[in-house]
Amino acid sequence: MLPHYLWADGKLCQIRGDMIARSGRADLPLHSGRVPPWLAERMAALGAIICQAIVHHYGRDEFLRRLSHPFWFQSFGAVMGMDWHSSGITTSVIGALKRGLAPIGNELGIHVCGGRGKHSRRTPEELTALGDRIGIDGAGLTRASRLVAKVDSAAVQDGFDLYLHGFFVTDDGTWTVVQQGMNGDKRQARRYHWHSADLASFVDEPHCAIDGPEQGEIINLTDRRAERSRRAQINLIADLGPDRIVEEWSSLACAPHDEKQMSLPHLVMPAHHDVRASDVFTRRLHGTLAAAAERGPLDFPDLLLTPGVGSRTVQSLAMVAEIVHGAPCRFADPARFSLAHGGKDRHPYPVPVKVYDETLRVMKDAVLKARLGHTEELQALQRLDAQARDLEMTAKGPSFEAFLATERARSPSLDGRSVFGWERNIAPNSKYRSQ
Repeated sequence: MLPHYLWADGKLCQIRGDMIARSGRADLPLHSGRVPPWLAERMAALGAIICQAIVHHYGRDEFLRRLSHPFWFQSFGAVMGMDWHSSGITTSVIGALKRGLAPIGNELGIHVCGGRGKHSRRTPEELTALGDRIGIDGAGLTRASRLVAKVDSAAVQDGFDLYLHGFFVTDDGTWTVVQQGMNGDKRQARRYHWHSADLASFVDEPHCAIDGPEQGEIINLTDRRAERSRRAQINLIADLGPDRIVEEWSSLACAPHDEKQMSLPHLVMPAHHDVRASDVFTRRLHGTLAAAAERGPLDFPDLLLTPGVGSRTVQSLAMVAEIVHGAPCRFADPARFSLAHGGKDRHPYPVPVKVYDETLRVMKDAVLKARLGHTEELQALQRLDAQARDLEMTAKGPSFEAFLATERARSPSLDGRSVFGWERNIAPNSKYRSQ
């Protein structure tokens, strides 16, 4: 069985692979392109607000634990309007959090270093400066950053070249690393998650998870069963004698090979760009829609007075609330969270800007009031999430295809927007409208 992880009693615990769906492997299609500025600005704002809500309810270490979970990470990016399945989610989420948390990092106690390309290479100097500024061990964090990168580029040889390294750290020195490699020939990416609270050794099964497609036999010197090999390599380097090398080779060649390399849990993402019914747990979607209809009038009466936006915004708020409060097992279908705010490439539909901005307004107001001691609105969001889970086993609703058709039909009225432009300006027979 393949291992997986859940949160229990404030800790990330390992469970058996048969207790949760889609564990064990992941395929992240390698996509090019940029996030348009109008969406990047909103992603930074929503990412920061969700972070603050999680910290308010569960603490900042819990936010880092969630970033170290590949299923939650992918769902987090999808709810912010990024491509729901592609490698670009990694870059965009790290970038959005780095921008969104920068103004409140000192107050919140969470800091983001690194990024893609040249930003990745600046991670050591950013960590050193951060350590000097807030009084944590910058040198130790820099060493951790370099070791993490070295393990995933050298100790784990799986055909992917690292190009992105994001380092998240709290004022207490707890950290999470999310880094990604690419295989250009296969147009695929693999994402690696690390978390310091669960790290006993950098070289003995240190990962929280590895996401990516299988590339044949993988050399993983961080596997616990490779400890003998690690020792042997050190001895070989010290001795540098041909007799010793022949001796060691003979002993390794005669060793039994009945046990395969242990695989860490990782997310499976399909190659197709469009969101399909098979990508979504429809009963959970129906639970969300039912909760929005039932709790919305009770907890968000003023919001529902907004013509054409209010009820739709409550649906998005229910999905955002699940990102804040949901258990890890609920993120096995990251595509479902793209139904909150669509996607920049019109999959599953164009980003409904009016809805996105209403979601931001409600979340900002709720977090601001909670900081002042008034938690009623954040509690209303928590009730919305609880109601969705209560209703999902019995709720009925439209088919997935009917739901998408409705969202696409009303997209112009909700200021639907994508990289192709405003939906209201795209001709009905345009190839973009049919995507």
